[in-house]
Amino acid sequence: MIHAQIRANRRKAMLLVALMALLLLATGFVAAELYQPGSGPWGLLVAFAVWLGLTLVSYFQGDQIFLALAGAHEVRKKDAPQLYNVVEEMCLASGLTTQPRIYLIDAAAPNAFATGRSPQHAAVAVTSGLLETLDRNELQGVIAHELAHIHNRDILYMNIAGIMVGAVVLIAESVRYFRPHSERRRTHSSHNNSGADLLWAVVALALLILAPLMAELLYLAISRRREYLADACGALYTRYPEGLASALEKITAGIGGEMPTSRVLAPMYIANPLQKVGQRFAVLRSTHPEPQARIAILRAMGGKADLASYQQGFAQVTGKTLRIASVNVPSGPALVPPVDARTPLERHRETTDLLWKQQDFQVRSCACGVSLKVPPAYKGQAITCPRCQQVLP
Repeated sequence: MIHAQIRANRRKAMLLVALMALLLLATGFVAAELYQPGSGPWGLLVAFAVWLGLTLVSYFQGDQIFLALAGAHEVRKKDAPQLYNVVEEMCLASGLTTQPRIYLIDAAAPNAFATGRSPQHAAVAVTSGLLETLDRNELQGVIAHELAHIHNRDILYMNIAGIMVGAVVLIAESVRYFRPHSERRRTHSSHNNSGADLLWAVVALALLILAPLMAELLYLAISRRREYLADACGALYTRYPEGLASALEKITAGIGGEMPTSRVLAPMYIANPLQKVGQRFAVLRSTHPEPQARIAILRAMGGKADLASYQQGFAQVTGKTLRIASVNVPSGPALVPPVDARTPLERHRETTDLLWKQQDFQVRSCACGVSLKVPPAYKGQAITCPRCQQVLP
């Protein structure tokens, strides 16, 4: 059963998506009127067709579009058993009955995002930098956060909202091609109507200039509170808030590194790779809360793993109130999970081997410690280790 906060967020998200649709229709109407007086209804019709088409595309193919934009490739269980094991554990903790598909992005910066239209049709993508940088407990925190987005039904609304922002920006940007027609309209109009035409043109241009900003602000209204809720749920799923806090520290430190992203894709990640961390006014237009605040809230939970502790930490750090209803996850003291025994070098080797396997290379390990990568074009039946000269099949 989805708790009351999730239902309330879904209602708010649907309202904001509806407002985005109205903004898109208004932008289409105004753009058409500027192009040709009296053609506003046609612009309204075209904008509606664009909205309908993009909504259908984002619903049925939105996840594949975002995964393709990120350059993500699906991972097989035999190639990444620990990653699969972590996802399976967090699915059980979150109550998800369908395990999302798992994808890997070849990018040095640590990050991750979830996408899809429902918990039954969802995917989680992680970067190779995330697997190299985080230990198992930190990886659990990130996966728990992303599964919370899936469980809370955030992913569909973010897909649709993101595509609508792009549509509003596209129509608004095209106003430069309509300007000559608006000038011609005022030139041929009578002296009595020229003032009204000029006023209309100024209002229309103002709307087209402000429309992308308004759409982006609506997008922000959907995003930020959901990140806090996903952090809270992630702390509950893992019963170890420090894991997610430590992961966010490392991810934030990696912002600005190699990352295939765009303005449409960036808000999907657990930490926006385009966000200017620490800048005074950047947070006003950010899709995510300040990472330092998120980390401080998790660490202010005081060794507990329940929503009340997260709410107290939120109030302590931000001075504001975050209302979250109860969820069907047992509360209690935070766990102290076992330490990941792998060294950073071992994590690097595992991730590198996984990337080679995704390119259909066969990875053969020799008893002397050498790991051989055999390209798919190799036709031989055996290969010789360059260190110890042992022949491997």
